[in-house]
Amino acid sequence: MDNPFNISFGKKPHQYISRFMSVNKVVETFSSEYPSTQTFLITGLRGSGKTVLMTEIIREFKDDDKWITIELNPEQDIMEDLASKLYNAPGLKKHFLKAKIDLSILGIGVSVESNARIITAETCIGQMLEILKKQKKKLVIAIDEVTNNNNVKVFASAFQIFVRQDYEIFLIMTGLYENIFNLQNEKTLTFLYRAPKIYLEPLNVLAIIDSYKNTFNIPEEEAAKMASLTKGYAFAYQLLGYIKWKHKNAKLQSLLPEYDQYLQEFVYDKIWSELSDTDRKVVVAISNLLADSNSVRVGDVLEAMNMSSSLFSTYRERLDRKGVIDTSKYGHVSLTLPRFAEYVKKKYMMEGL
Repeated sequence: MDNPFNISFGKKPHQYISRFMSVNKVVETFSSEYPSTQTFLITGLRGSGKTVLMTEIIREFKDDDKWITIELNPEQDIMEDLASKLYNAPGLKKHFLKAKIDLSILGIGVSVESNARIITAETCIGQMLEILKKQKKKLVIAIDEVTNNNNVKVFASAFQIFVRQDYEIFLIMTGLYENIFNLQNEKTLTFLYRAPKIYLEPLNVLAIIDSYKNTFNIPEEEAAKMASLTKGYAFAYQLLGYIKWKHKNAKLQSLLPEYDQYLQEFVYDKIWSELSDTDRKVVVAISNLLADSNSVRVGDVLEAMNMSSSLFSTYRERLDRKGVIDTSKYGHVSLTLPRFAEYVKKKYMMEGL
């Protein structure tokens, strides 16, 4: 049997812990007669499972013939891409042809019954959405890892118009917190502030224990030790399972060097590179104070850094939103990522922060 765990980002692995509540929330909202929103934003750390969750949601709609599902690339011209993919969606082209809609190769030029030229992708898409409405079809669009680029801004502005025109069009976007934050701060895209956001929290640890226990046929105590090493981080759950599958008879402790190396190369180096100098110093201070405890007092961090409470709160909030630290315990902070303290201490020695 092949390794049931997968460390490729975005691909749904064989061993997978579903986020049922999040999936159901989006599907039920979009499917209701009077949906409260037509947009959901999914955000979280790299490796937290954003793409896999979006894929699972889209598959729910694909099983319903009332829905058309389209996935778009945020680095391409999204409007052209949407026009082309919608035009070629299974079962729809005959209706577009009947209405005398004929896309050019680039998906922009459209000839209609009057032989007039419609030269914008937005107008073209509006024509097709009108036909979808008559066919009682709904469209859900998925865009993975959005950034605040012109392609996304142009599409988001057009999406608002389509919603105001009462078309059955729905949107799911995933992105890192800072990218979602920057996008919704655009003056013309404030509707994204009102869009519900799904912040990906750690996976259910009990589900991870059951998964490891059943997959490897190991005692629950051993499975629990493995689960604790992941802290519920989706990529870590897959990674540790992946390594364990390769070395089934190895002791858990002996897997840690390979585990640490994968975490560093696949995720942690990138996360570290995106932190400011002061962000890093805060994380280093927390790491040095953790020792054997799960969290540290904010007061101890302030003392170690000789930093005021008001200044610290700025970095605490930012690191919390990035998903690097957990501030849910009053007066305390902790690191959310597994073995990140060990990684940070090595970085501290190398960079002399």
